[in-house]
Amino acid sequence: MLKNVIKSVLLLGTIISSQQLSNAQDKVVDQIVAVVGSNPILKSDIETTAIQNQAQGITTQGDAKCEILELLLEQKLLLAEADLDTMIIVSDNQINQQMDRRMNYFIENIGSEKEVEKYFNKSINQLKAEMSETIKEQLKTEQMQAKIIEKVTATPSEVRQFFRQLPAKDVPDIDSQLEYAQITILPAITEKEDLEVKAKLRDFKKRVENGDNFATLAIMYSEDPGSARNGGEMDYVGRAMLDPAFATEAFNLKPNQISKVVKSEYGYHIIQLIDRKGEKIKCRHILLMPKVDPMELEKAKNRIDSIADFIRKGKITWEQAAFMYSSDKSTRNNGGLVTSQRTGSSKFEVAELDPDVSKIITVMNIGETSNPFMTIDDKQRQVYKIVKLNNKTTAHKANMQEDYQSLSTMFLAKKKEETYRKWIAKQQAKTYIRIDDAYANCNFKLKSWKK
Repeated sequence: MLKNVIKSVLLLGTIISSQQLSNAQDKVVDQIVAVVGSNPILKSDIETTAIQNQAQGITTQGDAKCEILELLLEQKLLLAEADLDTMIIVSDNQINQQMDRRMNYFIENIGSEKEVEKYFNKSINQLKAEMSETIKEQLKTEQMQAKIIEKVTATPSEVRQFFRQLPAKDVPDIDSQLEYAQITILPAITEKEDLEVKAKLRDFKKRVENGDNFATLAIMYSEDPGSARNGGEMDYVGRAMLDPAFATEAFNLKPNQISKVVKSEYGYHIIQLIDRKGEKIKCRHILLMPKVDPMELEKAKNRIDSIADFIRKGKITWEQAAFMYSSDKSTRNNGGLVTSQRTGSSKFEVAELDPDVSKIITVMNIGETSNPFMTIDDKQRQVYKIVKLNNKTTAHKANMQEDYQSLSTMFLAKKKEETYRKWIAKQQAKTYIRIDDAYANCNFKLKSWKK
């Protein structure tokens, strides 16, 4: 399946450059073993990947070096096309995030920072500098892969035909799944807290206008864990990917201009525009989230407890209560029905559930309404919630009546893989590719690598 192809290609991104591992292993010898367009693949690229795979316990049933070479050949094709696409942009923020993840991996598996430096005979800063270009290439190829398959869809008739033609042995087993609805109540923020947060942000804005560094203030004070460590900097994003109020303000800024205080579903922000490319902007922000007073939490609990009591007594239906009272905009218009952001399905395996929901919903009966419980919503806010178990299935072989979404996902993955493979074949046909005779006996998945 395509996800395995992508996983393998992404794995290459976790592998440090040949120069880094050659210093650590002293056994890697450079030699050009393949050329894709104008991009060479070195023997050391393959050797270092093999060494790293071995260190991670990754095994293969075939010839490991041939498989690595094919992945590198694919990567070079993707990279060549990505370099021509002006819409594929890799920011310093993305590179830094990947860098941090990889350095943490090395530290966890080798030891402390000092042990990592000793292993590679380089400082951490040197390692990061050498990894930067490798990471940039990986991020470009990821975006290129996503672009190749972004318009692939599956129609109901295609899914039905796929299922009819599926051999019995390939019909998937479906684990026990459940569907549930929720009603949430967001505690009110006191006027005093609201005013204090806005005053802090106005003070930050004044400090920047008087010469302080916006990025430094974001690192010190912003409560957005995804961007604070990078000086509040966000990647290039389109309007639809942002909170509407945030987007309206950000898209009206000029480069380096700082916004007024903006309220979003996440809290309050000030925003500084960095750059604009077409319909996308790059900005940094400082987020402050107003703190909830314990008395307001108690009021929210009492309110949702009353709502649950009205539902149980039949004074109001669950659907009416969700529409009238729920703070969750994504579910209240659909009877509170919760769907997965990842798959779009309303069916969840137990392992996919939020832990706070899981411990409640798994012991409920179908149609039952829970007692209120406090949890953290997807915007990192404290909320009180009640849930209702709508349906629960036992483990079974997939069928069209109960498991259309799972079968659709399965078919879509197959269709995306086929689309991706066709793209690779098309690029192979028009690209100069040379592979060293030492790899002439490789049994590549795509025979057309050998011209």
